[in-house]
Amino acid sequence: MKKGTLFLVPNTLGDEHRETQIASVIPPFVAGVAAKLDCWIVENAKTARAFLSAVHQITPLQKPLQEISMSVWRGPSKEVQAIDLMGPLLEGRDMGLMSEAGLPAIADPGTEIVAMAHHLQIPVRPLTGPNSLMLALMASGMSGQHFCFHGYLPIKAPERLKKLRSMENESKQNHSAHLWIETPYRNLSMLTGLTEALAPNTNLCMAMDLTLETEQIIRLPVSSWQKLLQSDVSTLIKNIDKRPAVFVMQV
Repeated sequence: MKKGTLFLVPNTLGDEHRETQIASVIPPFVAGVAAKLDCWIVENAKTARAFLSAVHQITPLQKPLQEISMSVWRGPSKEVQAIDLMGPLLEGRDMGLMSEAGLPAIADPGTEIVAMAHHLQIPVRPLTGPNSLMLALMASGMSGQHFCFHGYLPIKAPERLKKLRSMENESKQNHSAHLWIETPYRNLSMLTGLTEALAPNTNLCMAMDLTLETEQIIRLPVSSWQKLLQSDVSTLIKNIDKRPAVFVMQV
């Protein structure tokens, strides 16, 4: 039996106003593919339904939203493994894989689904859409030739300090850019830790709310971030508090 194709479908980067976002960040072809799929593996069912509802405004869904099958995947557990979700694909049905935001399988548990699809010789087709990491790197003006994404840094100060010093040293030696993300409510704590750990002349960029109307990208040397924290902390907190951000650093 011919196997179905696993389509890797990008999501928008923000929760609000998806209908207006989609027109600028999701190509019409991708919206068309999403509208045809009636079987999905998603990180968050509520977010996935909101995305498909917005897609419907551009390209009508082939099935009513309530008839579209969604399996939630946030990584392997005692209840579900990646292979458990492959049934429709093995039966010849196409499926979509969707992250809560941005591209599936990039800083996302969908990686294991894609790996299992390859293991079972199921065709995988990635589709074009927004990715906060690449957008942040583009906008930072830092090295697009040599860079490394670190996911989340350690929460505890001693381990985080050690990691930052290692990243800074590697950046100095290799002229490389280093990217990471943080839970939005810890943005200020992260920024404070960065100003204490990094050298004054190290460049640091915060790229927030990418692709949204509230998008803001700030690149400054650490010494300037330190001054902001000392003299205008209330405005700084207002600017960075609880906003999805990508941090980029380069010596």
